Amino acid sequence: MARHAPVRTRTEASGRPLSEAYDTALLDLDGVVYAGGAAIGHAVDSLAAARSGGMHLAYVTNNASRTPEAVAEHLTRLGVPAGTGDVITSAQAVARLIADQLPAGARVLTIGGEGLRVALRERGLEPVDSLEDEPRAVVQGFDPSLGWQQIAEAAYAVARGLPWFASNTDLTIPTARGTAPGNGALVEAVRIATGKRPQVAGKPLPPMHRETVLRTGAERPLVVGDRLDTDIEGAYAGGVDSLLVLTGVTDAAHLVAAPPRHRPTYVAADLRGLLTPQPEVAAGADGFRCGGWTASVRDGAAELDGDGEGVDGLRALCAAVWTEAGDGETAVDTEKALARLGL
Repeated sequence: MARHAPVRTRTEASGRPLSEAYDTALLDLDGVVYAGGAAIGHAVDSLAAARSGGMHLAYVTNNASRTPEAVAEHLTRLGVPAGTGDVITSAQAVARLIADQLPAGARVLTIGGEGLRVALRERGLEPVDSLEDEPRAVVQGFDPSLGWQQIAEAAYAVARGLPWFASNTDLTIPTARGTAPGNGALVEAVRIATGKRPQVAGKPLPPMHRETVLRTGAERPLVVGDRLDTDIEGAYAGGVDSLLVLTGVTDAAHLVAAPPRHRPTYVAADLRGLLTPQPEVAAGADGFRCGGWTASVRDGAAELDGDGEGVDGLRALCAAVWTEAGDGETAVDTEKALARLGL
């Protein structure tokens, strides 16, 4: 019989900074370390401090467009020194998934960027651009230069019955200008055209977790991300702890409403959360307390009293709402309570 993780009803406490409690941070990139081409506030200094304290930093991204070398160079330019081996991509995960099912040297119709092509070659596969090249499978990965013709070629291949793979299915990606369509939106276009579904490698699914473990050798990993449906769910599925940072696509309202598989172990405003102990959320007769805040649920609505750090209030509010919801979807009205937090 399958064993299920207990339902999380509050974030956990840590008496030590997370950078000391865990040996490896498995960091998402977009929305965590950078947005577009620029570093997110406090990311560079926080990562430098965590590294100097002995924490190994590994960068785990669902974005398959760039090679690990290019990602490492980008990080280094931002002031976050990284080597090629520090980067794990969904392109590497999907390439391993395909190589496990096709013979060496097989041609693969590749709808994606250079990162995907390099990963396929590393696994002994040959990326091609057309059905005329007689591919044995088709794979999709994000690339900002993709156009209609490439997406249509993927649809033609899938409709003919070729095995279909996707690096990831993130519907959106954060950019310097805002939220933009991700690889999942392009995969969805092919799904609508063909009525079929791909094998997916990226977070939160097992192939990405497998690739990360194989490449990092982490013994006490901490997943750090900004997305509930990829980073946090992937940690939940892999049985490891997670830290959600509020610098990307997830805001306070989404976190409070999260179902069990999307509830992080810890939450922080940004990557400075790696460097500090995590406060306890305590239950009392009047509700859940954290920092200077107390949260409760009465008559179907969340109530939040006190003041202090907004994230402490968010931790208390999550405990109140998650406890009320249990393992189901929450129907609690949180609008007024959230408005007090300033997040």
